[in-house]
Amino acid sequence: MTILNKTFDTQYNTAPFSKIKNEDFLPAFKIAIENAKNEIDTIVNNTELPTFKNTIEALDFSGEELDRISSIFFNLNSAETNDEIQKIAQKVSPILSEFSNDITLNEDLFKRVKAVYDSKSDLELTTEQETLLDKKYKSFSRNGANLPEDKKEKLRAIDKELSQLKLKFGEHILAETNKFEMLLTDENDLSGLPEGAKEAAKQLAESKGKDGWLITLDYPSYIPFMTYADNRELREKLSKAFGSKGFHNDDLDNQDIVLKIANLRFERAQLLGYNTHAHFVLEERMAETPEKVNAFLNELLDKAKPAAQEEFEKLEAFAKEIDNIDRLQKWDSAYYSEKLKQKLFDLDDEKLKPYFKLENVINGAFTVANKLFGLQFEEINTIDKYHEDVLTYKVTDSEGELVSIFYADFFPRSGKRNGAWMTSYKPQMIKNGVNERPHVSIVCNFTKPTKSKPSLLTFNEVTTLFHEFGHALHGMLANTTYPSLSGTSVYWDFVELPSQVLENWCYEEESLKLFATHYETGEVIPMELVEKIKASATFHEGMQTLRQLSFGMLDMSWHGIDPTAITNVKAHEVEAFGATKLYPDVEENCMSTAFAHIFQGGYSSGYYSYKWAEVLDADAFEYFKQEGIFNKTVANKFKIFVLSQGGTENPMTLYKKFRGQEPQPEALLRRAGLIK
Repeated sequence: MTILNKTFDTQYNTAPFSKIKNEDFLPAFKIAIENAKNEIDTIVNNTELPTFKNTIEALDFSGEELDRISSIFFNLNSAETNDEIQKIAQKVSPILSEFSNDITLNEDLFKRVKAVYDSKSDLELTTEQETLLDKKYKSFSRNGANLPEDKKEKLRAIDKELSQLKLKFGEHILAETNKFEMLLTDENDLSGLPEGAKEAAKQLAESKGKDGWLITLDYPSYIPFMTYADNRELREKLSKAFGSKGFHNDDLDNQDIVLKIANLRFERAQLLGYNTHAHFVLEERMAETPEKVNAFLNELLDKAKPAAQEEFEKLEAFAKEIDNIDRLQKWDSAYYSEKLKQKLFDLDDEKLKPYFKLENVINGAFTVANKLFGLQFEEINTIDKYHEDVLTYKVTDSEGELVSIFYADFFPRSGKRNGAWMTSYKPQMIKNGVNERPHVSIVCNFTKPTKSKPSLLTFNEVTTLFHEFGHALHGMLANTTYPSLSGTSVYWDFVELPSQVLENWCYEEESLKLFATHYETGEVIPMELVEKIKASATFHEGMQTLRQLSFGMLDMSWHGIDPTAITNVKAHEVEAFGATKLYPDVEENCMSTAFAHIFQGGYSSGYYSYKWAEVLDADAFEYFKQEGIFNKTVANKFKIFVLSQGGTENPMTLYKKFRGQEPQPEALLRRAGLIK
């Protein structure tokens, strides 16, 4: 296959990153869109009667070249971006949005899809084919195919504007993150900071030609400082910088963008006959309605709030006792939580880190995948990469057959957004009798090795790596016919199950023994530390739950109502946080203006799904625990009914096939220590 006039690697058909220049993208997008349009025209102009094969199947396999260019380009825009790529993204996004609308608003194409849909009771379709037919029909009806022409045009305009606003929102956050630097020249200001964090700060300053220690808003720099730095004023300064991204009334401000996005989404939903954006989104989710989501969030809030309140009061009393702090502020949270955790459990992340050398944790994730699903990972250096830090692997099954190509990108840099995510460069599908295997990638931001130390992970980072690797397994083990139903192409409130369930292996002695060895001595992590990890797993679970619920409620407050009366982003947010508030509000800060999950990513009306998936994962892991965490029968059921099925069937049906019952929320509440 050729793309951007560059030949893909013939052995694995991988992306030719080193041969692609930025100026290649725009022409390539235009050619690929033209080719995809021709494929659509072929479907529309077919003189034969519409059938599942010549219409629905043909439609799902169309635009393959365009999808691959898009995945390469937009992944680079997240992991290795620059001003040039961001400018191209601003040009390309509306073009892609317009092309997508050209398809969903193509009346002749819709007539063919509808003809097949209307005759589905007469067709002998597999479950996967039925799901695909429903999905294709809804992709038209939910995008305005049944609207009159004037409303279709309005919809096109909204989608075009939304695609640009979302990009601009993300660009502002990245620019704000990169712009802030806190250069410290007095070593006393680093009091409390672990040696590794100090060394990393020194190295970062040197890399920018500066004397001293450089602290930034990138997570590997920000989190250790907020957790360990004794200087309260500097923690406050850093916290306010982090919490005020997009909220400075300057050219990187996101307040108007937030209001515009919320209003345009509402207008779009109304145009399509839905009460709100949340009603539109949740029709295609396990939760189904905003009422159900709000009931779910409030049920958990009732259980978590008393525990959270009690935890907060104890933390405040502890801060007063050791440092005479009268009122706990947000910049005190991580610092005193860590001190209290050390006192209660004698568990210091710094004591744990030597057991979690990055390379060992990667091998640990691979070993767990091998024991559960029979996968083998072999690092190969013949695959083209977009950055020298990226690691590449060939993944095979127990018969030596190719399962996937796997990319891993672990360290922060200026062209890479914060956080961690899984993505794909090529989907799995069965086409012309060939099972095309996927190319999957995980991207994280862990501390880079220093001159004296390898990359050592905090326990939180260990669970992050396992989380993203869980998503990756969902992509790698995909085994469906159609690309749009493959891998992680599932309901948003189901997509977090594979990732969150895999985190559980980080807490189990049987699993930790496989990879948690001291990087200098080779000693296996002492079991008393493992016990402390498990005992501390529910530490501040009430407060953590409240925090997650607050994000879900903020999301629903923007998308589950008519937002047209909202004029002040900050005031709206303060009200939305009312039921979950513990810390005093920080006037200079605003979460919405940097809440990329819901204003840039795909989580609008979906942030609740993290907690929803926790219910699924706690229930699923109870099953593993009953039978043994490496039980082949349970693992195989999970692989067959969850990981390999993608979106081929209703997720609750798939879950019940795996578990034998619907998920019970009590499993989560038990694990969290919120009920006995």
